[in-house]
Amino acid sequence: MTEQKDPHVLSCIDGSRFSGAVCDYSAWIANRASAPIKLLHNIERVSTPAVADLSGSIGLGSQEELLEELTSLEQQRSKLLLEQGRQMLEGARERALKGGAERVVTCQRHGSLIESLVELEDHIRVLVLGIRGEEHGEANRGLGAQLETVVRSLHKPILVVNREFKAPRSIMLAYDGSEAARKALDMVATSPVFKAVDCHLVYVGDGAESVLAEGAEALSHGGVSVISANLQGKTVESLIAYQQEHDIDLTVMGAFSHSKLRDLLLGSVTAKMLLGTNQPLLLLR
Repeated sequence: MTEQKDPHVLSCIDGSRFSGAVCDYSAWIANRASAPIKLLHNIERVSTPAVADLSGSIGLGSQEELLEELTSLEQQRSKLLLEQGRQMLEGARERALKGGAERVVTCQRHGSLIESLVELEDHIRVLVLGIRGEEHGEANRGLGAQLETVVRSLHKPILVVNREFKAPRSIMLAYDGSEAARKALDMVATSPVFKAVDCHLVYVGDGAESVLAEGAEALSHGGVSVISANLQGKTVESLIAYQQEHDIDLTVMGAFSHSKLRDLLLGSVTAKMLLGTNQPLLLLR
């Protein structure tokens, strides 16, 4: 494991179908922001049934033999997981370097992914991860089991990757003047990542004139090319339709609040955008 203390692009590599694209988008961001990349492979703890649970069906001597065998198997399993992760990280490192990244380090950690990310948060510039992890196989729908918790737990920009890499030429900034939206606006206006990329500043609903004007002025002042649009209709459907109509490559928006009620999440604009869009989504808290 190699530690990287500078603010970096942290990329979650788990062998899922999106790992390659995660590397590519990380390299794109790192290139434009002159930032290092840290590739993280996290090995989750897997609980093994205690031998004592079998005491009613096997004798003491058999228990001891079984315990030795289970211990040996667990050690072999750990070694295999470490080696598998090492190979994945090395392949990801080579891919990121080919993608133009100049500084790439790797990191393997054991335990909960959320715990690892929280411990590493102070040094994260942007977190990049796939919309679904390895446990989802080749599934084409749904959100990763830990994605909601990751977004709620961290206070760093999170790029959720849901497709093969395409260098963004245009972005859509979903803007409503809220605190989270202003944070997203400030990031786009000041980040070198979005220079020379067209920004569609989009507001859904009535009363957009002053909000859009304020946002467009901030972006223009930051040297960002702005196209403003006021849409009508249901928020998510309108945003996705606009994104498809204008062939926009990436969406930037504020993420949902701290509420832990899952029904609120599933009813939120964030979750519906994650489920409905076919382009990567950069979320800010």
